[in-house]
Amino acid sequence: MKKIACVHLLNDYSGSPLIFSTVVEGLAGQGYDCEMYTSADREGFLSNLPVTYRHFSYPWVGNRYWRLVLFLWSQWQLFWLLRSRRRELGMIYINTLLPFGAALAAWWMDKPVVYHLHEVSVRPRLLKRFLRWVARLTASKVIFVSHYLAEEEALVGVADAVVPNALSEKFKAAAQVVEVAPGETEALRVLMLCSLKAYKGVDVFVDLARQLPEHTFELVLNAEAPEIAEYFAEHTLPRNLHCHARQSNVHPFYRSAHLLLNLSHPEQWIETFGMTLLEGMHYGLPCIAPPVGGPAEIVSDGREGFLIDQRHLTALVTAINHLAQHPQEYRIMAQTAQRRAADFSNAELLKGVETVLLSVYPMTKKRQVSV
Repeated sequence: MKKIACVHLLNDYSGSPLIFSTVVEGLAGQGYDCEMYTSADREGFLSNLPVTYRHFSYPWVGNRYWRLVLFLWSQWQLFWLLRSRRRELGMIYINTLLPFGAALAAWWMDKPVVYHLHEVSVRPRLLKRFLRWVARLTASKVIFVSHYLAEEEALVGVADAVVPNALSEKFKAAAQVVEVAPGETEALRVLMLCSLKAYKGVDVFVDLARQLPEHTFELVLNAEAPEIAEYFAEHTLPRNLHCHARQSNVHPFYRSAHLLLNLSHPEQWIETFGMTLLEGMHYGLPCIAPPVGGPAEIVSDGREGFLIDQRHLTALVTAINHLAQHPQEYRIMAQTAQRRAADFSNAELLKGVETVLLSVYPMTKKRQVSV
């Protein structure tokens, strides 16, 4: 039986490898023969899956010019690694636009290619144009995680499908959801998980902490402690703000929080889905999110939370105080958020991806899995 080559560039604890790991583990559990092609230089969500691994080198470095050199080197490795497996592989399943070496190898081998696109905010623009050109040349079909992304980034001449993200069964199993609704005078514990980037709203979150000293603010960043220290070197952070470096286990943060924020800039970085929103809503956390992009497909304003532009600081402050001062309204919103999270089923995610893969390559399973 031919194998599925599952390809992702940088294995870390960010959103796209999280979803990819859920899908690949699900495909393997359904009996499909999968091989994982990813970087060997660090641990992440793609580590320790029940699949065969084929690694290449792509160490992360801060200097963007050296990083570009290493990126091109990784794609050269990936191209030849896949070519060496051409007799065993049936199709290539690529996560994000970045692994163009895998797509070109598939094109050379005349193998079908499916892209799974979570976001396409690639810089510089010349690189993005090249990656989209490769995708248009090689892709048999594209999976988008939201209707917004499908509308904004459709590839001319390439069929596509929208398959929303979902929480993994592993995440749900590890979750210990308890009600943490605030009382009449209880301060909120406000949580945000994001990359260490200004366009993700990190500075806005700090400003909110300054303006709301009665509440506690927890900031979990996808960065190491030295990077965080350097970023805030010229800032005096408020005492009610706690910054945390990269975490492999985020459940304690969700469990103790009252409110989840996503403060991405609605022009500089439009979220294409919003995985942390879904995770927080599973824990019954009302959310404040941008009014554009994928988050607006998950959160309805006034139901599961509020849709507020991060540039409207006064509106953000008002919304947080409102939830703190109206515990009954908070509880209703928390219950609505939890019910909404259940709409994004892991079974539907796997079914959607499997349907797309089978539409371009009629795979067989290496074993029958009893249900």
